[in-house]
Amino acid sequence: MVAIRNIALVLVCGTLIVAGAGYWWAQKTLQQPLVMPAALMSTDEPALIEIPAGSHLRSVLQLLHEQGYLQGSVQHAYYALRVFTPSDSIQAGVYAIEPNSSLTQFWSQVTAGRAHLFQVTLIEGHTWSQWVEVLRRAPYLDHSLLEQSEANILSELGLAEYARLEGLLLPETYTYKAYTSATTVLRKAAAAMDTQLAELWANRDRDLPYATPYELLIMASIIEKETGIKAERDRVSSVFVNRLRLGMRLQSDPTTIYGIENFDGNLTRAHLRAETPYNTYRIPALPPTPIAMPSTASLVAAANPETTDYLYFVADGSGGHVFSRTLTEHNRAVNRYQRGIN
Repeated sequence: MVAIRNIALVLVCGTLIVAGAGYWWAQKTLQQPLVMPAALMSTDEPALIEIPAGSHLRSVLQLLHEQGYLQGSVQHAYYALRVFTPSDSIQAGVYAIEPNSSLTQFWSQVTAGRAHLFQVTLIEGHTWSQWVEVLRRAPYLDHSLLEQSEANILSELGLAEYARLEGLLLPETYTYKAYTSATTVLRKAAAAMDTQLAELWANRDRDLPYATPYELLIMASIIEKETGIKAERDRVSSVFVNRLRLGMRLQSDPTTIYGIENFDGNLTRAHLRAETPYNTYRIPALPPTPIAMPSTASLVAAANPETTDYLYFVADGSGGHVFSRTLTEHNRAVNRYQRGIN
């Protein structure tokens, strides 16, 4: 009996030792950091790996091994995950492998569907055509919508009542997962602009010469293109509002340029005389649509301009502008800052 008890004790101890060794080995496998590519070793940037639809645990581990992230035996890693973190809920997508992240951490991302979030920044003051190029370069974004006509895109975004996309989308940085359609990103941008414009329209100065929120949006786009200095926008807005109230032409170069097909950068007298819907040297009103995607700052300036009696402004050569009340003052400023005549 004693011998039998001794044998049983040995077997139990041996089993515990093996189990303990197996647990230690499995935990070491699961907690060991995945290997980052050499190019990312000195940065904080994550590595990205695409998990195809229909993947399972073994195929994901094989993919990690083939791409150099997982060292050692795929089989060992497979058994360790099956025992200690069992899950068959694998969601396709592009996932980030952060520096020093372990196999367990990566696997929890994949099974929870915490795919990498990409970003695309749509810049204020740019036009729709410029945004199209940015969206086309955005990684893992479905660009198929961008191949359609502008009218079709407007309809797809619920904006069919407008003639152009210009100005209807809020400049911002938007996040998205891999395979997201550009439609989704643009709907977010349209909704954000709609919300902001409605709020500003409700809180605008009440004596502004705009009949609709869309006219305010047009004005904001002009302000956006006229100055890049945030502190000047309220004053630039006041100039254009004062001119509209007096029935004066806006005489804005950016609006005129927007109406020139294939503009080469040289605004000529012939351009200023041309009859186009956007030539505010010829039309005594706002142009028919915005001329760019305005920022929040320009929207605020259009809704609440500074109170002034300025009617003119000219670039001062340092990025800002000199404002004038009369044509005589303005001509002196033009001579000084544009022609170098004191």
